[in-house]
Amino acid sequence: MASNTAPVTGHQRIETSNFLMIVLVLLTVLVGGVVEIVPLFFQRSTTQAAPGLKPYTPLQLAGRDIYVREGCYNCHSQMIRPLLAETLRYGHYSTAGEFVYDHPFQWGSKRTGPDLARVGTKYSDDWHRIHLNNPRDLVPESNMPAYPWLAKNLVGAEVMPAHMAGLRKVGVPYTDEQIAKSTEEVKGKTELEAVIAFLQVLGLSLR
Repeated sequence: MASNTAPVTGHQRIETSNFLMIVLVLLTVLVGGVVEIVPLFFQRSTTQAAPGLKPYTPLQLAGRDIYVREGCYNCHSQMIRPLLAETLRYGHYSTAGEFVYDHPFQWGSKRTGPDLARVGTKYSDDWHRIHLNNPRDLVPESNMPAYPWLAKNLVGAEVMPAHMAGLRKVGVPYTDEQIAKSTEEVKGKTELEAVIAFLQVLGLSLR
């Protein structure tokens, strides 16, 4: 007696097997990611530093670490998109060459607060000092939290040589002399001074 059961196709086998579906989805994502990401490692526009770009000084580097630690990147993007409305408001669009020494870079899509890709020298040190201590003293409608502890905490100077040596291994051109002097350069500096030093250098390479 002939069976009325239709043969199982490859498509049906995939749809009815959770494990097989998961494996194939992961393979698809992996191949797509490799195709999109790997070529970027070989393009000069993404691996060559922008003209005039310099590695962060020890104090600026410490400030960047504090910026990341406090989660500032959750509200402030450092990526200006190449759209007319963006460039009119913030200035020249962001380029990969500006961020080749940033590990990890702070590009992103969320922008609750103003973009910070071109904030360098836009405001004075005193403005940043007041703003970080209590943003509403300068911008009454701001919903940014205050960071009064930055003025009290000192930068961890002892970790700077190892930090800079690690960055040199991934391509940041720090010299032995710069690494050796890094502890003294940030010794006694507050975290507030470090964050301000970082903010004041953002975007200067394209000016």
